[in-house]
Amino acid sequence: MILNDGRMDPRKLEMLLELSRLGSMRAVADTLHVTTSTVSQQIVSLSHEVRAPLLEPVGRRVRLTPAGRRLADHAVTILAAIEAARVDLDPSAAPAGLVRVASFSTAIRQALLPAVRILGERHPDVRVQILEHEPPEAFAMLASDDIDLALTYDYNLAPATFDRTLEARPMGETEWALGVPTPEGRGRGDALDVFRRFRDRDWIVASRNTADGEAVRTLASMAGFQARIVHQADSLELVQDLVLAGLGVGLLPAGQPTRRGVGLRRLRDPQVWLRGYAVTRRGRSAWPPLAVLLGLLEGTTLEA
Repeated sequence: MILNDGRMDPRKLEMLLELSRLGSMRAVADTLHVTTSTVSQQIVSLSHEVRAPLLEPVGRRVRLTPAGRRLADHAVTILAAIEAARVDLDPSAAPAGLVRVASFSTAIRQALLPAVRILGERHPDVRVQILEHEPPEAFAMLASDDIDLALTYDYNLAPATFDRTLEARPMGETEWALGVPTPEGRGRGDALDVFRRFRDRDWIVASRNTADGEAVRTLASMAGFQARIVHQADSLELVQDLVLAGLGVGLLPAGQPTRRGVGLRRLRDPQVWLRGYAVTRRGRSAWPPLAVLLGLLEGTTLEA
């Protein structure tokens, strides 16, 4: 991309960025309180300025070209810097805008909703869209620029890999144990010995995230057997129901109460830790509405 005169209108960049986020010119027009034709004209003008096509037709709609996506990525940093300078020069100015968040359900209830309540009291012009998704889905949405923030997790025995386009902020870790029927759930022991005692059972893992399944397979392999993974459930309540029904065993948070009839075998050497993260695309955490939300989430421990 080559600029004709070295200048770029921030308003046009804002329209391009909103189009990358919202997916339609009509939605951009509604968000920015302009007409659809204005959005179209401004983006065409921006395309001429950078001497590269920014849009391509897809049926009756349009989408960003690779050049358009690259420019939208730059627009985040440029507009964030402009907004940061504005806020620095005018401390009374309040952040405003829509922050789109994808998160697994427990983190929504335990961390995100309390932060959103405080955000509504302190910054009423910041709105939050909440989408319930497991980490693999959330990462895909970050890559396609469909969200601004992903609350995700991994396990110490199945670590996630963050590429250079992402920034991941640790959000604490919680110990996990093996959920089994009582009275088999009493006590704490060497993780490999505990796993060996249940080697002939069916195992329960998540259906939309592979991390706990990888942790189970890793420990089972270290204990000298292959776990027979039969059931898949994302809901921890459903995992407990399956354990109660005698259908298998699976990982559960060590510090949370369980239903009557479900016991926890604490694990050590190695322990199993779930680790939470707040993940954004690189350079976007400085955007004031997102920065405010991240600040409210800071110090929170995410639990699955």
